[in-house]
Amino acid sequence: MAPRKIIPIDANWQFGRTDVEKPDFRPVSQFPTNVHLDLLHHKLIPDPFIGKNELDVQWVGEVRAWQYRTSFKSPTIGSQEKAVLAFDGLDTFAEVLLNDKKILETDNMFIPERVDVTALLNETDKDNQLVITFDSAYLRGWERVEQIPEHKWGTWNGDHSRLAVRKAQYHWGWDWGPTLLTCGPWKPINLEIYESRLSDLYANVTLDESLNNAKIELHAETDGKASKVRFELSLGKTILSDTVDVSKGAAVATLSISKPELWYPARYGKQPLYTAKATLLDGDEEVDTLSKRIGIRKVELVQKPLEDQPGTSFFFKVNNIPIFCGGSCWIPADNFTPRITNEKYQNWIRLMVEGNQSMIRIWGGGIYEDERLLDACDEQGILVWVDFLFACGNYPCNPEMLQSVEREARANIKIMRHHPSIVIYAGNNEDYQFQESEGLTYDVQDKDPQSWLKSDFPARYIYEHLLVQVCQELVPETFYHYGSPWGGKTSSDPTVGDIHQWNVWHGSQARYQDFDKLIGRFVSEFGLEAFPSARTIDAALPKGKDDPDRHPQSDIVDFHNKADGHERRIALYLAENIPYVTSPLEQYIYSTQLLQAECLSSAFRLWRRQWKGPGREYCSGALLWQLNDCWPVTSWAICDYYLRPKLAYYTVKRELLPVTVGIKRTEHRHPKSKYTRVDVEVSTKLEIWASNFTLNEVKVDCVVKAWDVETAEEVYSETIASSQQLPDNRTTELKTMEVPVKTSNAGLEGRTVVAAYLYQDGKLLARYVDWPQPLKHVHLQQPQSLKVRISEDGSSVTLSSDAPVKGVALEVDDEDVKFDDNLVDLVPGEEVVIGVTGASKSTVFTTRYLGMSS
Repeated sequence: MAPRKIIPIDANWQFGRTDVEKPDFRPVSQFPTNVHLDLLHHKLIPDPFIGKNELDVQWVGEVRAWQYRTSFKSPTIGSQEKAVLAFDGLDTFAEVLLNDKKILETDNMFIPERVDVTALLNETDKDNQLVITFDSAYLRGWERVEQIPEHKWGTWNGDHSRLAVRKAQYHWGWDWGPTLLTCGPWKPINLEIYESRLSDLYANVTLDESLNNAKIELHAETDGKASKVRFELSLGKTILSDTVDVSKGAAVATLSISKPELWYPARYGKQPLYTAKATLLDGDEEVDTLSKRIGIRKVELVQKPLEDQPGTSFFFKVNNIPIFCGGSCWIPADNFTPRITNEKYQNWIRLMVEGNQSMIRIWGGGIYEDERLLDACDEQGILVWVDFLFACGNYPCNPEMLQSVEREARANIKIMRHHPSIVIYAGNNEDYQFQESEGLTYDVQDKDPQSWLKSDFPARYIYEHLLVQVCQELVPETFYHYGSPWGGKTSSDPTVGDIHQWNVWHGSQARYQDFDKLIGRFVSEFGLEAFPSARTIDAALPKGKDDPDRHPQSDIVDFHNKADGHERRIALYLAENIPYVTSPLEQYIYSTQLLQAECLSSAFRLWRRQWKGPGREYCSGALLWQLNDCWPVTSWAICDYYLRPKLAYYTVKRELLPVTVGIKRTEHRHPKSKYTRVDVEVSTKLEIWASNFTLNEVKVDCVVKAWDVETAEEVYSETIASSQQLPDNRTTELKTMEVPVKTSNAGLEGRTVVAAYLYQDGKLLARYVDWPQPLKHVHLQQPQSLKVRISEDGSSVTLSSDAPVKGVALEVDDEDVKFDDNLVDLVPGEEVVIGVTGASKSTVFTTRYLGMSS
């Protein structure tokens, strides 16, 4: 029996439009590909990421006959062998012809397809013609909408047609992305020749409570007559193997490891990956192999009653360690996913790890992410939350849709399930919130799935029945969550499950200083918008730096912000918090980024405070919306399309350090009687705490200092805690004290800046500088001496100031220069050192800060 051969069908592809009188076929730009990439390559459309070109390319998504075609020679096929064309992904409505015979029709972007073409191939070395014609997903979607008039169609973002189509939902446009309805062969196509093959390989890992003994069940699924599978599990010099018989197309081997090398999230341990390999045997002959990298780890999602507070916890334990999950939500990194490189995936995850983040949530309106992203998470230690691909709408559940969704779920879970980084699957993004907002039927007491299908919220059947069954069968060891958010009596219940906290920016437009009042057991979305860097804006302007629209309120800059009401919301939060100007553009960008940085760091600081140890895990995770962008845009992202960090990236990085110190400033008013408006005692208090998220107890001294903003005089310096024990993996309250001022009730509290420092054996572990709020009311002073000192080798910059300065941002013209930290607050008598890469002694650094004179 000959070994399986895999022949990539990736050469000589051409594309063209066939619903015109004279079709014009041209070579594709790459393979895999999509139609926009190929049209761009031949300059047949303008770049939709520039200016308002998005509007000029909408016709592409309404063409009903984009065709891709190629030819390939027939390989030699043995008398017992079969030839299978494997399509890893066709986007989306495709008709496939091989030598003028229809072999496949697809309507789901996410389902890999396999077709036996043995009888259709031409003789050996003769050419075969493969033709794929793509119909408009947009128009087909509307046709399906009209076929189910009884369904209560409704969406946030995009239009109703997307709900009827199993295609990346963000292609219809979102409040951070353009409308670009792609089509094409977006994943590889291969011709496989074999008598027998391995069709799947996966592992079930069981780790005992002591973590000293692991049982690994290796499963292989086979096609054909080969009768044995040799399994191997290896890491370094450790190699375990077993050969077992195939029975009914499956083989299972159970291997045991004593003292296995365990996979941990970043900063909790290493990320060793065992190689699981299956070799299919026909006698002693090897006919096929599959290998996958797996991690040995134990993961639990703990939901149990809490001390002193209602509801239940919602936290992950990895290898018996409770983890506070600070991280980000992820959208596809490009509207045209075939051009995302492995290097870009690795760099995105590296940004997370370097930013002290521990979890990424793959959002439900994109794609089942490329395995290169999941590989990067496995290798670098980022936990992964995976949404199934339903977002912000009321999905229909006709029989054809349910059948397609089940095939989709099964296929993609099988692709993903070996990744040790994946710790949770969730049924959808915000569909329960949509149900609540629209008053769709949902009776929690109704446990009959068939009745759900007859309701005006039929997709409950998908989330609470279909996906439950698929996950129980294929990934029983991984927690399945009905949706995000989900829990309690409503999706906004802060005491059970997860919530999306959008009362800052959306909703009630609350103050971000009050995030401690907007807490949830696990906050899986929250955010505030900020402009991207000037370089990114320039890249989106037709004339770059010389464009007349290069200002914050221009038509094009507005166009590159898809959020409803973004002008009002950005202006509201700016006006409420800081003095700002709209010109020059760079200063306005700084203002929005400072605001976002203050907002997101406040959330992490205040929510991490509520991780208080066993039985008191009142908040166990916060995932900001969002890590990344899919095009150059103003959005909630903390790093823009070109992987350029915004200033919030650095403030979040500091708040997610293993050891931090925090301050909450609160005003307390005590009238002497219930009728007086005059005789009121006012006190401004500082609540000070320390977070130790290491796994060892830490002993620290906490020093608090204070300065008068207007005079730069140091008015207080005391050690408020000596040899303070900070128990491991929790927050410890240190002290509540009055804002230290020379004279109480003399208005000095509003001009006093307070800094807290944690020292261990004289070494600074953490610092935080607290300012009166809102910052716009503070009489900020211009420092007489703001120094930027570059080290001899250019590896660091030291900042110092003779006056308190809020939000000092380092800037440099050289794109290759990277900062370890940025946007720091300075106080007199202190130096702050920031690591730098890519710089030299001659590199010119400039600074920008709040209240600086132009």
